[in-house]
Amino acid sequence: MANSDDFIGHLLDMVHPPGSVAARRMFGGHGLFRDGVMIGLVADDTLFLKVDDTNRAAFEAAGCGPFVYEAKGKRTVMSYYQAPPDALEDEGLLADWLASAYAAAVRADAAKPARQRRRK
Repeated sequence: MANSDDFIGHLLDMVHPPGSVAARRMFGGHGLFRDGVMIGLVADDTLFLKVDDTNRAAFEAAGCGPFVYEAKGKRTVMSYYQAPPDALEDEGLLADWLASAYAAAVRADAAKPARQRRRK
């Protein structure tokens, strides 16, 4: 799941306002965070964004699928879908997809018990 520094840099350079999203190394890839909640992950230089029942259909309509991994013979599908490739070349599109992922992450965080919430 290694990522190139160039790909991570490209993603962060496209985010506006600058610094509103941070990348942290984790599990051999990177997590993308905004305001303390994880909105995306990057694995093998591929961006995946947080989805839930509210925004999943938009990702599916764009032809994007979920992040899936296999460990110990078990296949796990996560609540992150690949970002549309054109969003990686258009700051406005990326902003829209990131906003959708952020909203999904905030909803997921709000559904957790108070002691487990990450949002400040």
